[in-house]
Amino acid sequence: MGHDDLPTLELAFPGPERDRGVAAILSGRKTALTGLLEIFEHAGEAVPTAGQRFAVLDSEGRPAVTIELVDVRVVPMKAIDGDFARDEGRGYSDVAQWRAAHEEFFRSDGVSEFLGHTPVVDDDTLVVAERFRVVESDGLGNR
Repeated sequence: MGHDDLPTLELAFPGPERDRGVAAILSGRKTALTGLLEIFEHAGEAVPTAGQRFAVLDSEGRPAVTIELVDVRVVPMKAIDGDFARDEGRGYSDVAQWRAAHEEFFRSDGVSEFLGHTPVVDDDTLVVAERFRVVESDGLGNR
C-alpha cells in the first residue's frame, strides 16, 4: 500500500515544529505522539486504533514517512510517564518537560482558533497517546 492509499497525519502545524517532528520519526528518535482528545472530537475524527497506517506529511504537504500504530490509549495527561515522554523524540529529559511543551501547544493560538476556545489543560485532560513504528520512509519503499 503506497502513501496515496493511506489517511494522512499532520504533526503540529506546518513549519519548524512539524519539520522537527518528521525528522525525529525518520531518524528513529520519535516512536510516540500525543494528541488532545478534544481536537479529535471537534474534527469529527475517530480515535485511531492499533494496526492503522498513516502517511505523515511534511510542511509542504508531501508524504514523508508511513507509520503503523502499535498501541493507542486515551488517558489523562497525568498518566503519561517518562518513557513515553522520551519516546516522543523531542529531547524531553522527563515527563515535566513533556507536560510543559504539550500544555503550551494545546493552549496555542492555532489550537484555540481551531477549537473556537482555549482548551482546559490539566491533570485530567484526556489525550490520545499513540506508539508507532516506521513502515516506509519515502515513496520508493526504502526504510
